[in-house]
Amino acid sequence: MQTIMRQSIEVRGGPPAGEGLEPGALRRTVRIWKAVLRRPTTIASLIVIFGVVLMAVAGPSIVRGDPVKPNIVFMLRPPGPEFPLGTDEMGRDIFTRIVYGARPTMSAGLAAVLIGSFLGTFLGLVAGYFGKVADYVIMAGVDVLLSFPYFLLVVVIVAALGPSLSSAMIAIGIWTAPYYARVVRATTMELRGKPFVEAAIVTGESGWSTLFRHILPNCMPQVVVLSSTYLSQAILLAAALSFLGLGAQPPEPEWGAMTAVGREYIFQAPHVLGMPAVFIFLTALAFNFIGDALRDVLDPRTRQL
Repeated sequence: MQTIMRQSIEVRGGPPAGEGLEPGALRRTVRIWKAVLRRPTTIASLIVIFGVVLMAVAGPSIVRGDPVKPNIVFMLRPPGPEFPLGTDEMGRDIFTRIVYGARPTMSAGLAAVLIGSFLGTFLGLVAGYFGKVADYVIMAGVDVLLSFPYFLLVVVIVAALGPSLSSAMIAIGIWTAPYYARVVRATTMELRGKPFVEAAIVTGESGWSTLFRHILPNCMPQVVVLSSTYLSQAILLAAALSFLGLGAQPPEPEWGAMTAVGREYIFQAPHVLGMPAVFIFLTALAFNFIGDALRDVLDPRTRQL
């Protein structure tokens, strides 16, 4: 009986069960990225992100100095041939510390977005597909989290877990999860009535299998757009927490913590504050440009523009 139903669906033009993506999804994805890459700001942003990722991955190979060991002889040196970005209050090379600081800064933002996307996507899928009690309970929890000011929520979670970079990752991930849940829930409710999902249900595929094999792949474009946008915010928020002493702890070379120390020397040696702040700004701006480009291409209201 199931074989007959499968053949009937295929004859009517519907995709066979087991096909993970809605027809044309791959072609649409290629067109989207081609449109995004036409923008000069996107190319420049990708170059900046590639440079920061290179520092995070190959930091010890790029520079040879010790980012933690003090050297009072070179204290607060301005940028010059020997120290391209100058030195800090302990005589440490700022360029070396920025290169080493790329890893914890990027790791904090990436881990926070991964936590938020996994948690929020799963909750959104369950709420949108199964509905009823699951939808009510999950969305009630989402509304409760969204009712808190985001920075207050993050600070409370970090205070409960203890000041550290890992606590900041978890807190930022919990903050972003409700936004993923709302978007994925709406997309799941829309996809639930599509022919390729009905084909999977008619052929006897379980609800969980249908959810993860057929609906989840078609929710990924929205998840990617959200992630590119929230990654910049996660990096800024992780740096802000480190600035307040709730994230990375000195003497760890993290950009937010370096900026916090530099504010004490803003008039005496402004480069101590300015150099890490510039790298935070450029990295967040690059991810924002990519997120805006993806959103503009995917949003039908602005696509014609």
